[in-house]
Amino acid sequence: MELPLYGNLINYPLAWTILALALVAIVLSYVAAPLVVWTFLTAVALYGLGASATVWIVFAVLAILFNVPPVRRLLSGAVMKLLNALNFLPSISRTEKEAIDAGTVWVEGELFSGRPDFKRMMSQSFPDLSDEERAFLEGPVNQVCEMTDDWEVFKNRKLPDAVWDFLKRERFFGMIIPKEYGGLGFGPSANSAVVAKVATCSTVLGITVMVPNSLGPAELLIHYGTDAQKKRYLPSLANGTDLPAFALTEPGAGSDAGAISANGVVFKDENGKLYLRLNWRKRYITLAAVSTVLGLAFKLYDPDELLGRGKNLGITCALVPTDIEGVKLGRRHDPMGVPFYNCPTEGHDVVLPLEEAIIGGRDGAGRGWRMLMESLSAGRGISLPATSTGGVKHIGRAASAHGVVRRQFGLPIGRFEGIEEPLARIGGFAYLLDAARRYTNGGLDSGAKPAVVTAMAKYNFTELARIATNDAMDILGGNAISRGPRNTLANLYVNTPVSITVEGANILTRTLMIFGQGAIRCHPYALKEIQALETNNVREFDAAFWKHIGHVISNATRALVLSVTRGLTARSPVGGPSARYFRKLAWASASFAFLADLAMGSLGGDLKRKEKLTGRFADIFSWMYLCTAVLRRFEAEGRRSEDLPFLHWSVQYGLGKIQEAFDGLYQNLRVPMLTWFFRGPVAAWSRLNSISGGPSDSLGHEVASAIQVPGEQRDRLFSDTFVSENWERGIARSERAMKMGHDVAPLEKKLKNAVRAGDIPRGSDEEIAASALKNGLLTESEYHELLATHAALADAVEVDDYSLEEYLAMGALGKLEEVL
Repeated sequence: MELPLYGNLINYPLAWTILALALVAIVLSYVAAPLVVWTFLTAVALYGLGASATVWIVFAVLAILFNVPPVRRLLSGAVMKLLNALNFLPSISRTEKEAIDAGTVWVEGELFSGRPDFKRMMSQSFPDLSDEERAFLEGPVNQVCEMTDDWEVFKNRKLPDAVWDFLKRERFFGMIIPKEYGGLGFGPSANSAVVAKVATCSTVLGITVMVPNSLGPAELLIHYGTDAQKKRYLPSLANGTDLPAFALTEPGAGSDAGAISANGVVFKDENGKLYLRLNWRKRYITLAAVSTVLGLAFKLYDPDELLGRGKNLGITCALVPTDIEGVKLGRRHDPMGVPFYNCPTEGHDVVLPLEEAIIGGRDGAGRGWRMLMESLSAGRGISLPATSTGGVKHIGRAASAHGVVRRQFGLPIGRFEGIEEPLARIGGFAYLLDAARRYTNGGLDSGAKPAVVTAMAKYNFTELARIATNDAMDILGGNAISRGPRNTLANLYVNTPVSITVEGANILTRTLMIFGQGAIRCHPYALKEIQALETNNVREFDAAFWKHIGHVISNATRALVLSVTRGLTARSPVGGPSARYFRKLAWASASFAFLADLAMGSLGGDLKRKEKLTGRFADIFSWMYLCTAVLRRFEAEGRRSEDLPFLHWSVQYGLGKIQEAFDGLYQNLRVPMLTWFFRGPVAAWSRLNSISGGPSDSLGHEVASAIQVPGEQRDRLFSDTFVSENWERGIARSERAMKMGHDVAPLEKKLKNAVRAGDIPRGSDEEIAASALKNGLLTESEYHELLATHAALADAVEVDDYSLEEYLAMGALGKLEEVL
């Protein structure tokens, strides 16, 4: 007897049948339906098509092969052998492996998945400071900033002794140390806020405060030290009795830290006590010359196997008092003329008790690299992102105020489109960077240690700060290049390459850490597959590999559908102006995830050497994260309508950078048999159907205009930047002039209209004001207010000058300080 509906699908037009089946397949793939659903619906389709017995037999074999794990593992085992035979896996050194294993995966895993859960990402903390932390920022932080004159610091080549004493007394060097050991017990958000603000006063002050609270003895002791080590060092580090430095970099080991030659040898004295004999030659070590305790990274050797763990134990971290025999300090580098302590150090046959010296005691032997990577996985997202954010806010105040107070051709220069363009970048970056700083620190506050996110932060924050600094230098022109007490930018400008270089040079961070390691660490299945192949575990490989195949197919479908619909089929966790950006980010995520798998599949282990490609992948990955942080800020702050231009500019800028990176991938990615397809049809479609072309000129005008108006919004955008109570110091001068200019703008407009109407004659500003007073257009108080404002505006654009004797004396003073 014939079953009901059997073969009915063949009664419909073939084209309609194929279309219906294709749509069902697309829907299943888009929603990532499990294999059992595919199997069931395929059986339904075969039934409806009246499939022959032969087809049913083939289908049954395939269904059993892929749905029954013990059977499927036979195929998985064959795949494993093939991959091993092809040397498909990238070669991963021990240090790379420990770097990948260090830290955690946080929200970046959502973006790498191709199917981001934006609801989860929007639920992450976006913290503000506690009352205690805010009091510290507005109390001791402001005080030390008032005490620090950045021009004097650069001229004298050092921070004043009074500043050092104040930093110690107020426990600036112990911000991250728990209160039980005498520190302030601040978390990442407060640490970041303090470093950001002091950096707006002085780069040297910022670095000096930053380093003891970053990777170094205190951080390592808190997480890995023995109780005895914590009690010995943490209280004295907190109150400044001990000053720390951390020594990792060597002449032959920079980016390749695994190549360090510093070494320690384990030996036993006549009483059977274990000691270390240390030798090292390090460079670029901040605070080394004034340090009392040196954190040292070295390779540990145990030739007599006294620890019972082999002869080569690997990278280890130790604490070395700098006053013991064999430690050599006292010399300095000169990084771009920025006078913070940055120094070489050497150690020759330095002998220390092993249990006291190695961080964590004998249990810490050989664990140094993991300690460093775990610490950097958090710390890289705090220090330099903080100084970069603070720097851009400071730059924003300086450049926007200058746009108002500097007048040419009868107008403030900030009204000219050529100035508006860089002003918009500075304003947009300030909003974006503070959003990402707070979002990242919220994750760190909650205990996450996302190594990839913090690498994104270090690279992108410092690069955007470099762009903003160059923009501000262009806007301020002669005021930016004429050095002296009035100059608010030059010292930031010369410090920019330092930030680019330290804590992982930016080229390395972009090409290796963000995507090279991120592709393994953040991918839902790649690391599991690699580990299964290394251990020859068929069960684990089988569990990951076939899900990976489904993941690729689903993301290919999602990328296609989201591209055709311009993201409209994606869900947004919120309504309002943010919704369309979530949909575009979903589109970008699906395309990114598919291309990443395609690149890994076609290039295999060679991908890590294709740094131009990995750099473009890193750009997409980074900007998806940064855009998400901007959206989180806008939502967390209550969707302020006045912030809409900053939301739109920041996200559109980010989406434009994502589009730029995609276009670069399509033109350069080589895929066997498909290279022509990506360079031709796909590249053309991408240009015609771009995710974004970047922010428009009119949007840039809105941002540039907003930051040139003194008031609540501008103060909030550039919050927690140091503005001295003394209006003659730093940016306080231009801030005062800007406010005065804004207050008299209605009077100036009235006078301009009077001149046009012929009520008063043309002339200089002073002559026009005098005529207006005489004709009764101005009151006496208005007249004097106008004159005072014109004087303030003129004073704000003055630059420093010196007699020849004064100029030469400054150079001589610098040389004298170096000799002393």
